[in-house]
Amino acid sequence: MTPEQAGFLASIFLPSVQKEYLTTRRVVRAIPVEKDGFQPHPVARTALELAWHLTSSDIWFLDGFLNGKFEMEDDSMPGDLTDSADVLALYEEQFDQKFPLVAKLSPEFWATPLEFFGIFNYPAALYLQFMLNHSIHHRGQLTAYLREMGAKVPNIYGGSYDEPMSEAPPHEK
Repeated sequence: MTPEQAGFLASIFLPSVQKEYLTTRRVVRAIPVEKDGFQPHPVARTALELAWHLTSSDIWFLDGFLNGKFEMEDDSMPGDLTDSADVLALYEEQFDQKFPLVAKLSPEFWATPLEFFGIFNYPAALYLQFMLNHSIHHRGQLTAYLREMGAKVPNIYGGSYDEPMSEAPPHEK
């Protein structure tokens, strides 16, 4: 892939990453803190664990881009985070710090192949799509939890019972 092609892909994917971040914030914000421990099945993650995985993975991808490599790390939630509000605050802080730096990476960087645990070795720009897919997948899981725990489900790609499509999502108002 040429730098021009990779730069073009990054110019398409980066605004999507930013928009999906806003949506992820809304979904995590919708978790009632008193129901962070909700778990739809004994083998499923709790709402808090899923919120942590979703948000920390987004930051992990941003760090991987900034470091030019993806490294396995302990994905345990830090002990000083006690609820979904703490997870959201850390997510907002880290995303707001790191995303602008990622958005400034050069087309040459986006064309650079990055090793991904011996499974993939794609140009960096393609991992933006992987990041989006991962986030959307887990956010969908978390959104399903919301209804089951009695919380309101935000309008994401179209209306929900709680936020009909006729209303613009709060981040677009």
